[in-house]
Amino acid sequence: MAGESGPSRVREPAVAGMFYPADPRECRDLALDYVRERGRHVEVGDACGAIVPHAGWICSGAIAGEAIAALAKQCSRPDVVVVFGAVHTPLPIDVAALASHERWREPAGDSQVAQDVSHRLSELPSGMFAVDDRFHESEHAVEVELPLIQLAWPDARVLPIEVPVIDDADEVGRRVAKELEAAGSSAVFLASSDLTHYGPAYRFAPAGVGTNGLAWAKDNDRRLLELVTDMRVERIVPDVRAHSNACGGGAIAAMLAACRERGAKRGQVLRHASSFETLADVAPQRPDNAVGYAGVVIGR
Repeated sequence: MAGESGPSRVREPAVAGMFYPADPRECRDLALDYVRERGRHVEVGDACGAIVPHAGWICSGAIAGEAIAALAKQCSRPDVVVVFGAVHTPLPIDVAALASHERWREPAGDSQVAQDVSHRLSELPSGMFAVDDRFHESEHAVEVELPLIQLAWPDARVLPIEVPVIDDADEVGRRVAKELEAAGSSAVFLASSDLTHYGPAYRFAPAGVGTNGLAWAKDNDRRLLELVTDMRVERIVPDVRAHSNACGGGAIAAMLAACRERGAKRGQVLRHASSFETLADVAPQRPDNAVGYAGVVIGR
């Protein structure tokens, strides 16, 4: 857990300089380019959540920034931004992992954590949440979104929650929404997740290697995105388990459930692409391996 010597109050960046710039000015300028004027008009109203990808910014930063900006246009001053994250840490986990930190440090500034809400969640008798910094120390899913969040909602606190692909992931989201409502806090909910990881590098190529395989992977993404836009929350985790079409299936289910608790009824895909496509102009790749990305806004 947090450790016998006591938890650090500040979570230091783990992937700055790899997934996004470590230089403060470069980081802020690039984040601003992704967020500024990218929030296109969306058809859903009363938007309260989004799916955002979490690869290196060169691959997916523009897609994440567009979704965050679109959400911020409808919800400009939330008290808390909840980030449900995919779990990449290779340790067993069957609960939602909270962090003990008071702040998360980014090159361009710190993000304050909504510790009061975190404490309430960790004390719920359900045992559905636990404070476990091991799942945050090296995890990039939440971290890469924070500079974008800081620009979109500079006064908001954040609540990082790592959600594995578990049966009650949707209940995790509902509980978070209810606790925030009980605390009188307005919130937006993000699911930090990429989609199908396809190709030999990921040991997943059921349709073969090459352009036909990458086309199959995008269709594999689409079957999940249709469940998302139709708000079929209970189908998310089973579909991800059956079709390997997201790394953050638990995070997506939790976000959708939290939004449904707030009255959301549908979603809109803003952009759906693969790393093969997003890298084509800056670092062309062979059509062997690719990861799917989507920006999706959830509302009414």
